[in-house]
Amino acid sequence: MAPPWVQHAMWWHVYPLGFTGAEHAALGPGAPVAHRLAHVERWLDYLVDLGLNGLALGPVFASSTHGYDTVDHDRVDPRLGDRADLDRLIAAAHDRGVRVLLDGVFNHVGDQHPLFRAALAGGPGSPEAELFRIRWTDDGPDWDCFEGHRSLVTLNHDSPRVVDLVTGVMTRWLDAGADGWRLDAAYAVPTAFWAEVTTRVRAAHPDAYLVGEVIHGDYPAFVAESGVDAVTQYELWKAVWSSIAERNLHELVWTLGRHDGFLDHFVPYTFVGNHDVTRITSRVGDAALAGHALAVLATVGGTPAIYYGDEQAYRGVKEDRAGGDDEVRPPYPPTPGDLAGPDLAPDGWATHDRHAALLGLRRRHPWLHTARTRVVEVTNTRLAYEARASDGSGAALLVALDLDETPWGLPVPAGATVAAHADPAVVPGTRVGGTSVDVPGPGWVVLEV
Repeated sequence: MAPPWVQHAMWWHVYPLGFTGAEHAALGPGAPVAHRLAHVERWLDYLVDLGLNGLALGPVFASSTHGYDTVDHDRVDPRLGDRADLDRLIAAAHDRGVRVLLDGVFNHVGDQHPLFRAALAGGPGSPEAELFRIRWTDDGPDWDCFEGHRSLVTLNHDSPRVVDLVTGVMTRWLDAGADGWRLDAAYAVPTAFWAEVTTRVRAAHPDAYLVGEVIHGDYPAFVAESGVDAVTQYELWKAVWSSIAERNLHELVWTLGRHDGFLDHFVPYTFVGNHDVTRITSRVGDAALAGHALAVLATVGGTPAIYYGDEQAYRGVKEDRAGGDDEVRPPYPPTPGDLAGPDLAPDGWATHDRHAALLGLRRRHPWLHTARTRVVEVTNTRLAYEARASDGSGAALLVALDLDETPWGLPVPAGATVAAHADPAVVPGTRVGGTSVDVPGPGWVVLEV
């Protein structure tokens, strides 16, 4: 079970190398450290003003290129800064009541990692060779790698020394003030390995939040066997954007049923965008329809995360090629006043305000963390569902999503009031006249019932 503070956690997910405009490859020997983490620090007040209280950082440790090819888990990437810069960022976040989640790449390391280079140099009898899955052939060494990428060398998770290595890294950064870890590519690592690591890490830091990146498979079994608190809810992510883009809200209904089943076992880490996928505004076609996705994220059970730029209606398409992530990992400007603009996100600030309204709604209703859903009405293009507290208190919201071009007269209980509305001119707290509400087309409404 996740530590109690996670019930109130809502994350702003930042990919630091892209956010700060860092170089795409490691700095050469003798190059000065670039103290770019201060740029992230300058955005903490923006994070808080948006209604969030967590900073989920992508990779910050020394790597060769994109951060997921780590060469030193104990050193801050010189393209971002040094240890003092990261210490200051964590302290500044904590001063504002903001938790910090680090990104740990423990399935593999970069092929320039000193331990791997030592293994190749020392051969099969070297102590470092035990840390990797290397086959020594007449044609030279061959090794397991992550999803066919030869530069991402898989660790030998059967080795007790790898358990020690990963446990040590996680514990040292938690000692330094981090509040938890996102475990990259957790699905590729045996759950027995994670169980050993999480048990030892929790012995030193019982309040740490540990979330595994898992794309598909048996989520509850992974959580139970690995000891993590949660996994990334890719099923919900896919159903949200697909049901909107394809005008098939039955897909979302089916997935919400699955989601409720997961909540019986753990609280998933929920999102509609991250550093690895096409941005939600690009997926569904425009910023207004992206608001439907946000309304779902804000009103179903889970620990929600907002990927930087999505709150400003940034566009970006993920492509399966070298450099294909660049569009979804852009730099952020020096200050919020420099954001967006007519070319990048003409509807950025309207989208920002929509996020602030829905995140504020969620903060006022902390029971949504474990809320269950009940479908009231569904067609291909219209969906009404009730989000109800799981604690028996009776607290509930009615959420209505309309993808049609025409308004929808939805029956509602007498005395219902507007909690949030796609039209910003509708003031929260407004009482619904009569026993039905007009859901704008296309648009959405959240009601207190």
